[in-house]
Amino acid sequence: MGLKSRVLIIGGTGYLGKRLVKASLEQGHETYVLQRPEIGLDIEKIQMLLSFKKQGARLVVGSFNDHRSLVEALKQVDVVICAISGVHFRTHQILLQLKLVEAIKEAGNIKVYSLFQSE
Repeated sequence: MGLKSRVLIIGGTGYLGKRLVKASLEQGHETYVLQRPEIGLDIEKIQMLLSFKKQGARLVVGSFNDHRSLVEALKQVDVVICAISGVHFRTHQILLQLKLVEAIKEAGNIKVYSLFQSE
C-alpha cells in the first residue's frame, strides 16, 4: 500500500469534483471536502456532501470570501485539489485561484496543489 495523504477537494459537488472525492476515498486517502456557505440551500449539493460524509470524507467549512476559514481548512491537509467550475466569468475564477494560492502560502504546509478546470 502506498503513502496516504490528507486531501482537500474544493468544488467537490461539481461534475469533476464528485469523481475526485470518490477516487480519493477509494484510494484510502484521508479526504476532506470544502463545504462553502455559498451553496446556500441547494438540496442536491447538501445531500451530496452528506453522502460524502457517510462514505468517510470530512467536511470542512470554508469560503473564498473568508480568508481565515480557507487557511484553517488548508492547515488540516497536505494536498489540495481545486475543481471549481470554469463556467462562470473566467476572471472571477482566476481571482478565486489567487485567493487560494495566498491562503496556501499562509498555511505553509501544502505539498501538492492541483487545479482541474471543467467548462
